Amino acid sequence: MTDKVNLAQKLSQFDNHWSPRIVAGYNGNDIMVVKVEGEFVWHSHPDTDDLFLCLHGSVDIELRDKVVTLQEGELCVVPAGVEHRPVARGEAHLMLIEPSGTPNTGDPDTAVDKPVI
Repeated sequence: MTDKVNLAQKLSQFDNHWSPRIVAGYNGNDIMVVKVEGEFVWHSHPDTDDLFLCLHGSVDIELRDKVVTLQEGELCVVPAGVEHRPVARGEAHLMLIEPSGTPNTGDPDTAVDKPVI
C-alpha cells in the first residue's frame, strides 16, 4: 500500500459498534478502526498485546486492578495475557493494531468477522 488512508472517511462507512474494520496491513498486523459504545466483554489475548488509540470521544480500558481512561489522541497497550474490558460511556472511535487473525474477544468462537474496507 502506498496510498494514504483517511480514518474519518473509513469510519463514516459503517454505524455498528464493536465491529472492527480493517483499513490497512502492517508487517503481518491488521490496522483497524472501530466504533464503540457501552461495555465490551472481559477478555485477554494470550499471545499478543492489544493496542487502543482513541480517535474520538473517550473510552475506559478496565483492567482487574485499575482503569485507564483514554481521551482523543491517547493510546494504551494492554500486555499479552492481561484481562481487560473496553467501556465507552458515549460513542467513541478507536484505531486498533493487532496481528492478523487475532479474535477481538480473545476466543475464535465468539469473535466477529473483521471485513476490509
